[in-house]
Amino acid sequence: MSDNRLLEQIDRYVNGQMSGEELANFEQLRKDNPAIDSQVSEHRNFLGALKHYSERLDLESRLNAIHEEIDVHTLQDELMEKPSWIVSLWRHHHSKISVAASIAIFAVLITLMFTGGFKKHDTAYVELKKEIASVRVSTLLLNEQSHKIKKQISSSSNGNKIVNPGKFSGTGFALTANGYLVTNYHVVKDADSVYVQNVNGDAYHAKVIYTEPAQDIAFLQINDASFKSLGSVPYNFKRAKSDLGEEVFTVGYPADVIAFSEGALTSPAGFNGDSSAYELSILARPGNSGGPLLDNKGNLIGIISGKQTSYEGISFAKKSSYLLKAIQNIPSDSLAKPLNLNTRNTLAGLSRPQQIKKLRNYVFMVKVYN
Repeated sequence: MSDNRLLEQIDRYVNGQMSGEELANFEQLRKDNPAIDSQVSEHRNFLGALKHYSERLDLESRLNAIHEEIDVHTLQDELMEKPSWIVSLWRHHHSKISVAASIAIFAVLITLMFTGGFKKHDTAYVELKKEIASVRVSTLLLNEQSHKIKKQISSSSNGNKIVNPGKFSGTGFALTANGYLVTNYHVVKDADSVYVQNVNGDAYHAKVIYTEPAQDIAFLQINDASFKSLGSVPYNFKRAKSDLGEEVFTVGYPADVIAFSEGALTSPAGFNGDSSAYELSILARPGNSGGPLLDNKGNLIGIISGKQTSYEGISFAKKSSYLLKAIQNIPSDSLAKPLNLNTRNTLAGLSRPQQIKKLRNYVFMVKVYN
């Protein structure tokens, strides 16, 4: 088999384009020929390195450039192309490329060291607050926002607040009917001002009354004259541990409208074995941070906090038992009103759409200004 033919076969194998008998024959060839097996591993590593290096170059260029429109899907297709001349270049000059890549990696590590990039952050874990200022919207979305602003102006006489989008946003949910909410600490960290917005688009000023950074928990109180009591909270707070395989769901604000996502509890420990969190197979996006995690019966079992970047669909939630402990730690002089948790669950026995219909009035978008 010629080198070009072998290279083509390896590329098809690595990219999962072989099937049936052809795949079985090639895998047998790998077992029988250590040299070919080594070339397959080398090719896979090269493609992975090429992908990550291309993504880093793209990110750097996009941060330093101003564009009116960015077609992400087209960009991804372009970056993922692997023309044969690049592969050939690697085969003939991989030692030089490896040296250049090592220098680039060393430069990145030095930058992270001096900028604090290694502090408290892991590249495989990402917090799910959304940076609003970095999102460029299309003309359609701008028109939609203008329409919403006009609606707010027309209803401002009824006490609704008009606020700009803010710098960061996340999700929070009600602890009580009288305006106490909880969200993630990383959502409101360094906030100068905080507003919360309900499902109807009404916004209220809120203040941070207590935080526990180690547990990534923050408590808010709505202190807006136009705020009315929410009515009895429909969920209760589960104190016992939940079981593996339990179906779970969340609602939150990864966009300007409330969104629903469901999945299952996949591990009793969170990222890197964190015993204070659950691992979930649930789709969570930036903006979902601080959202409630509930089981099938509508018991609140956790608060969405982050996701794993290396595996799509793997997310994490702080356990409700730690939330309850944090509530007990709130200084009494920080509470302007009583904070009495609901012990009755009115979501049990309802269908999922009915549960969400009741739940949505107690889940808020948290907008942060700093």
